[in-house]
This record gives sequence, structure tokens and C-alpha cells, in this order.
Amino acid sequence: MTSESILVDSNAFMDCMKGGRDPIREPLTQFDSADLVTCGVTKVEVLRDIKSLKAKAQLEEYVSVMRFANTHSISRDDVWNLVWKLDRDGKVLPLTDIVLATCVLKEAPWILTSDH
Repeated sequence: MTSESILVDSNAFMDCMKGGRDPIREPLTQFDSADLVTCGVTKVEVLRDIKSLKAKAQLEEYVSVMRFANTHSISRDDVWNLVWKLDRDGKVLPLTDIVLATCVLKEAPWILTSDH
């Protein structure tokens, strides 16, 4: 268990569902629910991948135990500056990942993801 916030990436949720594991209980075996953070971008990414109403309800239950990041504290300039810096370093990432990274920099020192 940790006392620091952990932003949960959409792929962590989707990997659990695709593997037949409970996406709500699995993170809670390692972290307190108060530590888990999500944001609108993550929810939208997961919703795009969901086909059934049951899975949609599961997503709602999943995010209900998490704190929503204050994305209002993230400015377009924060995102733009991070995109510019990463691009100059040769690290061209999808915009959604840049928004999540910006959110992590503002809201949570850790991210739970299966991305590299």
C-alpha cells in the first residue's frame, strides 16, 4: 500500500477486462482506493473500447472508487510545452498520452500502466 496518488491508465483497466480479471478488485489488492486517480481522458479511452452495457456499468463502478484528477489545473500551455519538449527529444507520443502525462505531473507522482 502507498500513501501517494497513482493515476490509473486506461490500458490497466482494459488489460484486466481482456484477461478476464476484475478491473476493480485487482488494483485494490495492491493500493488503497484513496490512492487511485483517474481523469476524463482515461474514462473516454476505456469507453471507446467497451461494447456491452455490463462492461460500461463495470467501468462506472471502477471509476467510482477513484478520485478524479482536477484536469482544470492543466493548461493548454502545459500540454503544448510537454509535447514540444518530448518531440525535440525524439519521443513522439499520442496526444492522449501527453494529456495523461501532464495530469500525472500535476496530480499524481505515479502511473499504473502497461505501456512502455
